[in-house]
Amino acid sequence: MSQKIIGGINPVIAGTFKDDGSLDLDSMGRLIDHEIKIGANGITMFGIATEFHKLTDNERNDLAALLVEKVKNTDVFSVMSVTDHSTEVAVARAKYYESLGADCLMVLPPFFLNPTIEQIKEHIFSILEAVKIPVLVQYAPGETKKIIPVEEMATIEHKYKNAIFKLEPNPPMDYVRGMLKLAPDAKILIGYAGLYMLDVMEAGGAGTMPGCSFTEVYLEIERLWKSGDRQAAHELHEKLMKYVRIWMSHPEYIIKVEKVILKKRGIIDSDYCRKPEWTLTAKDYEDIDNFLVEFSYLLNK
Repeated sequence: MSQKIIGGINPVIAGTFKDDGSLDLDSMGRLIDHEIKIGANGITMFGIATEFHKLTDNERNDLAALLVEKVKNTDVFSVMSVTDHSTEVAVARAKYYESLGADCLMVLPPFFLNPTIEQIKEHIFSILEAVKIPVLVQYAPGETKKIIPVEEMATIEHKYKNAIFKLEPNPPMDYVRGMLKLAPDAKILIGYAGLYMLDVMEAGGAGTMPGCSFTEVYLEIERLWKSGDRQAAHELHEKLMKYVRIWMSHPEYIIKVEKVILKKRGIIDSDYCRKPEWTLTAKDYEDIDNFLVEFSYLLNK
């Protein structure tokens, strides 16, 4: 099979655990199969939504191998996020994921103990030089508290043709437009639960990386947009965002909500999040039930 095209709707997979907190590979297998069946373009493992920071190395290896095996004979591309703060460790992990058969990597720039911009660039460059597959450079200043000027990000695209970008400052559009002005050929994807997906598509972005519990809604928004029905795309997006804007107020909040949705849909067995976790209120569960009713025509096809 030829190299897969990175873009479109590329959900970040949730971490799946049993009620006792142990890893649930059976649920993960069903979740990956579900994303493939409904037409997701790609699947990303070890994003924040996967609770990467709560996994052991052995669990990461098992999950990575499972994803690669599930997508290898499909058109769905796999992305493995490299989140290590040590450059040497990150390079070794990147090479390992490439050897497994990952289609793409994502690198979260190191931020612990406040490295310099030059050190961050060296970290990113080292991974880009260590592998041949595409590498998504993730920029998440809200989570990392580290600002990378757009001029510095653009130098990465100029130097490495296997670099693509997940840009998610909040709001992102000034940064995205600045990036495309400095690097017109840059391939840009957006995160943040698709909050700005239509704005980024309008600007020339390549795709969206939301969570995975209601991927069908994002696929329909993209389908409407690409078919030329921009008004319907905006209307559906706004219906979705009235929920997402609330849930996105904290990463642990939407992680928990997405798992509850996945469990209620019968895709995974447990909505357990490894501690520390977010505690949902009765109002949150009411909102989730209302959400499932409102979007049932897409989720229950």
